[in-house]
Amino acid sequence: MSNKSNRRNFLKTVGTSTVALGAIVPAYSFNILSSYPLKDKYRLAVIGVNSRGSQHIQALSKIPNVEIAYICDVDTNALQKGIDLAVKSGSPNPPKGEKDFRKALDDKTLDAVTIAMPDHWHMPAAMMALQAGKHVYIEKPGSHNPAEADLLTEAVQKYGKVVQMGNQRRSWPRVREAMNELHSGTLGRVYYARTWYSNTRPSIGFGKPASIPDWLNFELWQGPAPRQEFKDNLIHYNWHWFWNWGTGEIVNNGVHFLDLARWGLQVDYPSKVYSNGGRYQYQDDWQTPDTQTASYDFEDGKSILWEGRSCNARSINGMGSGVSFHGENGTLELLNNSYKIYENKNELIKSADPTTNIVVDQKGAGFDMDVDHFQNFINAIDKGDALISPYPEIKKSVLLCHLGNISYRTGRALNIDTATGKIKNDPEAMKLWGRDYQPGWEPTL
Repeated sequence: MSNKSNRRNFLKTVGTSTVALGAIVPAYSFNILSSYPLKDKYRLAVIGVNSRGSQHIQALSKIPNVEIAYICDVDTNALQKGIDLAVKSGSPNPPKGEKDFRKALDDKTLDAVTIAMPDHWHMPAAMMALQAGKHVYIEKPGSHNPAEADLLTEAVQKYGKVVQMGNQRRSWPRVREAMNELHSGTLGRVYYARTWYSNTRPSIGFGKPASIPDWLNFELWQGPAPRQEFKDNLIHYNWHWFWNWGTGEIVNNGVHFLDLARWGLQVDYPSKVYSNGGRYQYQDDWQTPDTQTASYDFEDGKSILWEGRSCNARSINGMGSGVSFHGENGTLELLNNSYKIYENKNELIKSADPTTNIVVDQKGAGFDMDVDHFQNFINAIDKGDALISPYPEIKKSVLLCHLGNISYRTGRALNIDTATGKIKNDPEAMKLWGRDYQPGWEPTL
């Protein structure tokens, strides 16, 4: 790369840099010159490509100094599709396919991984990658439970690598502009945020024990989770609704909007959490709630409300998912990559249209808008740029989701230590802070 001496001088000054437009980025200390060698090409492995990982491939293929070196998946069909997609998306050479991602971690020339595995694998896989000396881009939620989030935060500090979470809305232009409106005082004091997500997910029925398909390594798919038998209604998506592997809709999709709410209100840990709901639409194997509300009170007179409807897609404010902010002088409705501001008499005073015509659908992101988030991850490795979504900060948003689930599962409100996020005076609830692991798979620092 050109002008490396100037870049090295620049790197000495970026340790305390902050992201524009009010992003929350704490000053984590890294020894940049020793940890982040300047390279012409960064070699990455994409782990888990059946669903969200395919968008990782497409986004990374648009970044010039990235080489997708490995595609990893326990499903041989998905593995081949991922390799083909990488080539179709512009990879000059087909990536190497590995069913067991740990073999890719053994490659000393591999710089980083992106993780789009099921939730129960997020933290254990990230821990293995960090211990192998790799930087990590990890999909939301990044943890199956609060204890895992705490452990991975410790690992970020211990191993000194870049760890970015895939809550890519923090990189969207209109989202960042909307946050600047809030933080600059457009609404005066902002004290309440409402978040929601709706969909029309069908019943998953009652699964029957079945033979494990020859294309699936189910033993490795379960990995750190305690073993359960294979059933015909589990893979590839319905694991989200089983507590052994998934975390329900509030963590699956609510994390995006609760993160924006927390960012907009400029709050950290709540003082009280209460959640209710149930599996109302169908009677089947689905264990997590398909209808759920969660409320969060904060000590400085602010609150957040989450509403999730997995099986009833009636929109709010014309959108199936979003967040609205309410303050002294009016309301800001943040609807994906656009927003509207109303004064208190409901007069529209500003409307910011999307910055792109890319459609954001209910399956996840506006995929062409992912590139900036991945580029920031690579720039943090290459140049020492401040991360837009550093894991130790964003895990506070994920904790809101986990706390909502714990309140739902215990059937009562939780009192929270606002300094640590821990549940106070409730040993039964704290039993859900962590999980049991399959013997031999317990993650450690």
